Amino acid sequence: MATATRPAPPALSRRRELGATSARSLLLTVLGEFVLPRGEPVWTQVLIDVLGTLGVEPKSARQALARTAAEGLLASDRAGRRVRWSLTEHGRRLLSDGAERIYGFGAAAGPWDGRWLVLLVSVPEARRQLRHRLRTRLAWAGLGSPAPGVWLSPDPGKQDEVAGVVADLGLTTVASSFVGPFGTIGGERQVVAQAWDLAGVEAAYQEFLATFSGAAPAGPADVLTHQSTSCTPGGASRSWTRSCPVSCSPTAGPGPGPPGCSTRCTPAGTPTPGGTGSGSPTAEQLTGGA
Repeated sequence: MATATRPAPPALSRRRELGATSARSLLLTVLGEFVLPRGEPVWTQVLIDVLGTLGVEPKSARQALARTAAEGLLASDRAGRRVRWSLTEHGRRLLSDGAERIYGFGAAAGPWDGRWLVLLVSVPEARRQLRHRLRTRLAWAGLGSPAPGVWLSPDPGKQDEVAGVVADLGLTTVASSFVGPFGTIGGERQVVAQAWDLAGVEAAYQEFLATFSGAAPAGPADVLTHQSTSCTPGGASRSWTRSCPVSCSPTAGPGPGPPGCSTRCTPAGTPTPGGTGSGSPTAEQLTGGA
């Protein structure tokens, strides 16, 4: 009697393993995809087991949990010797915003009016952690940096979001913003090429498509693996591509994805968590019955 061959999980390159798909990135994805929609606490061991399925060592999983809690995204409570975690209000806002960005990716954009948002912000070299936080949050918002202390976006509508980032980091007194069309010196395509690594964005898209196109996960564990790994990388790349006007893009990249892709992050035809598909992990599986 022939036995069914279980599909292999997505094969991630070393770049994705060591870069975009860090333990903390995967933890945030698991929290956003499976915990946020349920609104229920989840046991420590369940999170460690889920991250283990995604290739994260227990020590790294615990460190990611501690770091995420220290940043105010998670709160813990005890039930005897067991610890369970709940999203804080800040954590729910952050992950809800992330879900909106991910699942809004690929939506049709209106015509571009030719205006740019330019942010000037100066952070001393000695304050490396603050510089890193600023760079991470502005990149997540889709901004690029063509030169030190200069950030820009072809979407002036992001000004309120950028102002919030600057205020949160205590940089309002050393920041200025401008909105307007490109001037007569230089060229937009040149600035775009300096501000964003578009070759890297295109390579990431091609790798993503090669990894997940035609995926056929079998059972809850495979669905969880594909869902989590397909949603984790490329946030900044998606933000840029979604907002980039065709007229200023130096190359015609592969775009959001091939025809037929689900509007969710899951591979085409795969049930999403919390849905009615037989392959979806249940609330009990993900929360440990909490």
